[in-house]
Amino acid sequence: MCVIFFALGHHAEHPLILLANRDEFYGRPTEPARRWTDHPEITAGRDLAAGGTWLGVTDAGRFAAVTNYREPQAPKGVVSRGNLVANFLRSDETTASYLRHIQESAGDYSGFNLIVGEISDQRRELYHFSNRGDAMRELEPGVYGLSNHLLDSSWPKVAAGKRRFAELIAERAVSKEKCFRLLADETVAEDAELPDTGVGLERERTLSPIFIRTPVYGTRSSTVLIFDQDSSWELEEKVFV
Repeated sequence: MCVIFFALGHHAEHPLILLANRDEFYGRPTEPARRWTDHPEITAGRDLAAGGTWLGVTDAGRFAAVTNYREPQAPKGVVSRGNLVANFLRSDETTASYLRHIQESAGDYSGFNLIVGEISDQRRELYHFSNRGDAMRELEPGVYGLSNHLLDSSWPKVAAGKRRFAELIAERAVSKEKCFRLLADETVAEDAELPDTGVGLERERTLSPIFIRTPVYGTRSSTVLIFDQDSSWELEEKVFV
């Protein structure tokens, strides 16, 4: 998962609205979002290479998503980051307790950003944690953007996407069509606005759009997840590769 926009407690009818693109190598085997046969309370895509997932939700309203932290020179972790999401969805631990355990083993993973929480009749909470600088943080109501750096970093696609997302959810009836249109934006950022993450200028340009397209790597799916005030939710995914 490489870009996520979400609004927590910001819309009168929807306590959580989330838009996300998953970027990955096209050759990595993947299952689209569906109920898991081994855990039918979970709805999520599945990474068939390591068994985890990048984004998922349960019938009880537990939710999690992960993005990579771009650092090309860093040593690779020994545990798949998809387990961070899958293990939370399978767990009955509170969000804060789960994240405290993750903090103890955070060095086993390559760089990540993790969003975890619950939108249910019992509680409405969402946390963010990164093993690259951000301590465990319970999020206040607001509009957020996340890519392959820390939460709300001022990358061009994060800043532009947040602005468009905020305008989109200012409408009482949230349009899924407009949500997917935002996620399909292939606008390349100006060179002067690009971050320097150590991958070189040409690759920074290639990775700068919300929707990425290259011969071997790019946006493989887009997801819109909307919770209602009664804690029910609807997830729609578009798969491209």
